[in-house]
Amino acid sequence: MSIDRERFEQASEEELEEVSVTDQVLGFLAANRDRAFKAREIAARTDLDEGAVSTALSRLKDRDLVEHKATYWAITDDESRLAAYSGYERATALFNEQFGDEEKAAWREHAPEEPHPSEESGS
Repeated sequence: MSIDRERFEQASEEELEEVSVTDQVLGFLAANRDRAFKAREIAARTDLDEGAVSTALSRLKDRDLVEHKATYWAITDDESRLAAYSGYERATALFNEQFGDEEKAAWREHAPEEPHPSEESGS
């Protein structure tokens, strides 16, 4: 992954240390927490090798940081577990830098007015 010249000149060596594939995969899933993906989709969207992504997903599953169903993967909804993982903060910062911080007001502006069927109480 390339960086612009300004970042290269201004960042410390520690800031420029490469983020691991595992942390990149976790960061991608965190940035897309409302969706589940196949490993090959994650690889394509992050420009990572599919085999490396599959290995990273297995490691993350062993740590209970992702959930796996059939061929799909999603980040866990266990916030305390994520917060305890040291790479989560770094991965989140990487994706915020690349795509910008989430703007909650923009999300609310486009949110449906009616609750999702899964949130409706059963009669």
